[in-house]
Amino acid sequence: MKLLVTGGAGFIGSAVVRLAVTRGHEVVNLDAMTYAANEANVASVSGSNLYSFEKADIRDRAALDRIFATHNPDAVMHLAAESHVDRSIDGPADFIETNITGTFNLLEAARTHWTRAGKPETFRFHHISTDEVFGSLGPDGQFTEHTPYDPRSPYSASKAASDHLVRAWHETYGLPVVLTNCSNNYGPYHFPEKLIPVTILNALHGRPIPVYGNGENIRDWLYVEDHADALLLVLEKGTRGRSYNIGGENERRNIDLVRTICALLDEMAPKATPYGDQITFVTDRPGHDARYAIDPSRIRDELGWRPSVTVEEGLRRTVRWYLDNEAWWRPLLNRQGVGERLGKA
Repeated sequence: MKLLVTGGAGFIGSAVVRLAVTRGHEVVNLDAMTYAANEANVASVSGSNLYSFEKADIRDRAALDRIFATHNPDAVMHLAAESHVDRSIDGPADFIETNITGTFNLLEAARTHWTRAGKPETFRFHHISTDEVFGSLGPDGQFTEHTPYDPRSPYSASKAASDHLVRAWHETYGLPVVLTNCSNNYGPYHFPEKLIPVTILNALHGRPIPVYGNGENIRDWLYVEDHADALLLVLEKGTRGRSYNIGGENERRNIDLVRTICALLDEMAPKATPYGDQITFVTDRPGHDARYAIDPSRIRDELGWRPSVTVEEGLRRTVRWYLDNEAWWRPLLNRQGVGERLGKA
């Protein structure tokens, strides 16, 4: 297939791009190259004749129309989004404009392209979203595809709105869509503002390792390369109009995750004192969801997918990658907001 991947220079998007090219798909990477994007994320495939790049913003409808007309994609994988909850608290406007208005523009450009092509049944618009649209769980239960939406941050509200737009374009216009909602991703090429890369890099620099509140918040952790595999599977074999929850089946408290990373660093990059001594509890994020957990039954039963990497193995791979790739993360430390505490409003 020829895939138009939005946000393909970001963390999850670049994992999709690398895997898709490796599997023989032709990929057009559409990215606005904002603060979290990095051309180094796709360096391993950028020389391939299956890869091309378009610098464009999904808020620019004219650019989208030109890209669809030029490349004539068989499918869209929509990953472009503002995604950091803390940044959404400080500056929600970017999240509304990109995640809602940008998704609307992309849907309309895709619908125009699909209609002009004679509305082929094989076309797909794959919208990639998050489990955060479902809100916060108590100590029991899991999110299913039927869980009511209950977003609690500007980020999750904007993603919930984009999910609703995609479903509406399917119901109203017949646009062939599939949707996925994933749990927390981690792994190589993760921009250093999220919990795991912040923990690794602060530890290595001898800085306090910030843990929000008491560290009891629970997340289901999904290795990014497993996620990319699941996304391509849903694109190719998922049922039109259907949504699929993608989880790592790896629930962990934040504090336990951080302690595991510190123990791995003690093993791989030992120093005079344990890295765990740098753990510092800080004021919690406003509206911090207590627990996320994904029920992956549908994607397992219908498509035969399960994660291949446990959180222990995935964290070991991730820590090793950051230790071996300072040339990748060092320049990012100077980007706006990195190393600062955001989202205290």
